[in-house]
Amino acid sequence: MLDYSALSALAAVIREGSFERAARGLHVTPSAVSQRIRLLEERVGCALVVREQPCRATPTGRRLCQHMDRVRLLEHELRDTLPALAPDESVRVRLPVAVNADSLATWFVPAVAAFAADAPVLMDLLVDDQDHTAEWLRSGAVLAAVTAHDRPVIGCNSRPLGAMRYLAAASPGFVARHFAGGVGAGSLARAPSLVFNPKDALQARWARRLCHRHVELPRHTLPSAHAFVAAALTGMGWALHPQMLIAPELENGSLVELVPDRPLDVPLHWQHARAASTLLDGLTRQILLAARSALLPL
Repeated sequence: MLDYSALSALAAVIREGSFERAARGLHVTPSAVSQRIRLLEERVGCALVVREQPCRATPTGRRLCQHMDRVRLLEHELRDTLPALAPDESVRVRLPVAVNADSLATWFVPAVAAFAADAPVLMDLLVDDQDHTAEWLRSGAVLAAVTAHDRPVIGCNSRPLGAMRYLAAASPGFVARHFAGGVGAGSLARAPSLVFNPKDALQARWARRLCHRHVELPRHTLPSAHAFVAAALTGMGWALHPQMLIAPELENGSLVELVPDRPLDVPLHWQHARAASTLLDGLTRQILLAARSALLPL
């Protein structure tokens, strides 16, 4: 049997990033946290924590943290049927979820806020590219994710959300300076673009679709959807923006499309652990409701 006080210590260290902060949250000493994790590592026969700043989990450590998250979900289910054994109502369940930055900047937060307002949870949102959020599910770091992949991760259910429409846009001055002769492979290879991180392939995908071949794009890296808009407004570069995020700028003319009527629609799906949990079910209902009104039908 696993020692659940040790699992709680492990989850706290990974969540807080250090033994000291984990100890404060658990109301024990750092040496007690260290001893619990050391005994757990001896029990499973491998390291569970990479002791860096901040601390991070090994692959096995991530799996055990996911197990602990699921145990807490199951404990929550006891409240209706076995109230005498239920955990303290003041204790909130941690729900780790991976989401892409553009969803987070547009439709996702109102859905999560509506859910968290009435549920005994603490949301832990991790941001990554929509093509890579499923990896967080596979690793056990999260219990649910907004992802571009419809094929469910093992142990998960997959539900279609809709398509997020992106438009390639820049400031009128940027377009006049870099695309006076038109938008093509040559001009795109010279004009600076904006990307969220090295994983962000939206701009390259749009350019390939337009030019029917790969175009090597010069790029600035800005890890923020709102920073994309601010940078585009100042003429720093062009980028694929969610249509719903830049609608006011398109309407007032401070941003213009590089090529009218050339959107890129990215399908999104909601995947979550296949666990019998009213909390996950409630979160899923809010996510599907918000997506239905914000995204395009698939």
